[in-house]
Amino acid sequence: MTELTPTLVLRAYAIGVFPMAESHDAEALFWVDPDMRGVLPLDAFHVPRRLKRTVRQGVFDVRCDTDFEGVIDGCATARGTHQDTWINAEVRSLFRALFAMGVVHTVECWRNERLVGGLYGLHLGGAFFGESMFSRERDASKVALVHLAARMVHGGMILLDTQFITEHLAQFGAIEIPRDDYRAQLDHAIGRTATFPVDLPEAALHAFLDRSTASARL
Repeated sequence: MTELTPTLVLRAYAIGVFPMAESHDAEALFWVDPDMRGVLPLDAFHVPRRLKRTVRQGVFDVRCDTDFEGVIDGCATARGTHQDTWINAEVRSLFRALFAMGVVHTVECWRNERLVGGLYGLHLGGAFFGESMFSRERDASKVALVHLAARMVHGGMILLDTQFITEHLAQFGAIEIPRDDYRAQLDHAIGRTATFPVDLPEAALHAFLDRSTASARL
């Protein structure tokens, strides 16, 4: 595989392709272009009543872009039944450079000045490509995901790409769509002028929670 650069990675994401590693100690990356792509429609985002209360109560101090290394460390740590991770040294290096360029963002949940959960991903135009999330306390990654979606809506973004579908994401409303449909949505989103709001007004967060559909699950 040709040596990857941040610029090449950005071009790949812009056409719907992304790199992964087989394991944390793999030396090479490979391109992924799934037949079915995971997306989380923002206009059908499900937030259960209990989680809404958690978000409104401010159980976690939610910050953005303050600890990239801590977030990617959390995402790369094997946990539960997951004995390995696709985040290898090259992935870390590439996304560290992309973070420095301002196109990768983190959403972090803190409690008592300790990072207890969060996520990171890449922002292009009106699209956000979610890469990975982690949680060390109950609901931490879920709160981070809700804050991500609220920021996307507030900043005018329209496509939340989850790459694949997990049971966890499906409970928020994530679905799979065919590659051609995804690329049409991606083309539309990439051409959109939008921002990633590092600081989110309380009113915008509550407005997002009020418009989100309630779910009994989670």
